[in-house]
Amino acid sequence: MGSICILRYYLFFWFLVFFFLMAGFLLAEASPSFGFKNFDKNSKFLDSQIAFYGDAMIDGNGSFVKMTQSWNYSAGRVMYKIPIKQLERNGGRKASFGSYFSFSLSSENGDGLVFVMLPNGFSSGGYNGKLFGLSNELIEKKNRAFFAVEIDTKFDAELGDLNNNHIGINVGSLVSVKVSNASDVKLSLSSGKILQCWIDYEASSKRIEVRISKAGEKRPVYPLLSCPIDLSGMFKNEEVFIGLSSSNANSTQICKLYSWSFKLRQVPYWMHSHPLDPETVSKDAQPVMIQPKRDCALKVLTALILGTACGALGAYMVMFVWSIFFTKKPVAPEEYMVKPVMYDYNKVKALAVDKSDEACNNKA
Repeated sequence: MGSICILRYYLFFWFLVFFFLMAGFLLAEASPSFGFKNFDKNSKFLDSQIAFYGDAMIDGNGSFVKMTQSWNYSAGRVMYKIPIKQLERNGGRKASFGSYFSFSLSSENGDGLVFVMLPNGFSSGGYNGKLFGLSNELIEKKNRAFFAVEIDTKFDAELGDLNNNHIGINVGSLVSVKVSNASDVKLSLSSGKILQCWIDYEASSKRIEVRISKAGEKRPVYPLLSCPIDLSGMFKNEEVFIGLSSSNANSTQICKLYSWSFKLRQVPYWMHSHPLDPETVSKDAQPVMIQPKRDCALKVLTALILGTACGALGAYMVMFVWSIFFTKKPVAPEEYMVKPVMYDYNKVKALAVDKSDEACNNKA
């Protein structure tokens, strides 16, 4: 009987474990992400996730991707095949992302490298060997808006470039909305040395931040370039593709890509977060819109209910484990059980004696 009871508790315990695992699986949303520390051309995962366009090709030993070749007007692009969304259809969730890549640019006077987010249906052809290898329809503004972070090593006065060693943010045009000089952090973008770049977008605060450093150094605390931008409002319900593109124009500049990673995470519409550089927010960020109190109260009530339920279940599980392993009484084997013994009690008659008469007899 005792073994059946323990078995029942055991099955109930694993049912709870299974329930929580399934609940977590159903509630969790899959966030598109990938990471390539090298580009082995024999990797099936690489073939299914990454597309190469133009002159981009994997080096012989798979240690890097050669984005441009050593001839004039060479252009290449690496794109992630799976599209992403910046905003859900109901507008309830926005998408933040972070991307990291390491690269090198030779010292020739080429265009450099650009991180791009292109709308679904963009043309993968039309390379003209300049302007970062983007297609003609994007350059001529015949397509929908696009977003880019340029690592520019060529001064082009027509595009309002700062110099030949800058980083810029482009929205729907190759004319940057904001630029920063890489020389401010003592970096030469076209030195031929391996550099690493971090691009982070916070959907809740509508802000993009760009950091860059030499290979082997830690991620900088402060961004080299930051800018307020609403990518969720720009792309809305559209699917977008992310990638890296490069061209060398009238030069023989070689661009190499050594690693690339990307992480997308969903942010609830009622959640607010702060960028890593508070000073820049106070200067040019738009005021934060406060959500109605009714929505906040509902969220707090939901959190309290879930917290209470989880606490009750946790307490029950502790008591359950305690009752099984710590309060179980020892059971004596049947052959050693103590048998009851019956005792016979003799009746004892008590005579009542008058103490006063006994005292008088003693005196006499």
